[in-house]
Amino acid sequence: MAKTRQGGGGAPGSGVTVRPMRGDSAEIAAVVALIRGAFADYIDRLDPPPSAVRETAESITELLGRELGLVAEIGGSAVGCLFLQRRESGDIYVGRVAVAGAHRRGGVGRALMAAAEAEARRLGGRRLTLGVRLALDGNRRFFQSLGFAEGALHAHPGYDRPTWVEMTKAIG
Repeated sequence: MAKTRQGGGGAPGSGVTVRPMRGDSAEIAAVVALIRGAFADYIDRLDPPPSAVRETAESITELLGRELGLVAEIGGSAVGCLFLQRRESGDIYVGRVAVAGAHRRGGVGRALMAAAEAEARRLGGRRLTLGVRLALDGNRRFFQSLGFAEGALHAHPGYDRPTWVEMTKAIG
């Protein structure tokens, strides 16, 4: 995957570059901080608390060993990331979507998801899938605005009520 630039001329996403993660120690440290910080914003709203706040350099290194990581940068600094995993079904699962709080609503999430969709098509994926916590209405609306549809409801282990929804988007 080549670097992709999103936006221009002051439009949302202006100056955002999305590229595959290199996996060097400095980048991994930045991605860990990015994920932990982005998901920490939701701790008070989520039950159970997000496991993403416990990411470490070791867990991200392990994740990169089996999934493709994409990082969004502005001015050379990581401001967003996500991971893509090919499932046996042919679907491409999008996980750990994180955008730094100061860069939300500026096109970073859209740039990341556009790059994820392009990469999923390159990999021959039939559709993108992801999970969103039911309590995060804004996140659900964001993914719906990108063409994702809500599907099955799921509960985290130990919960007798749904806590998250699977969302999908056909791409192939």
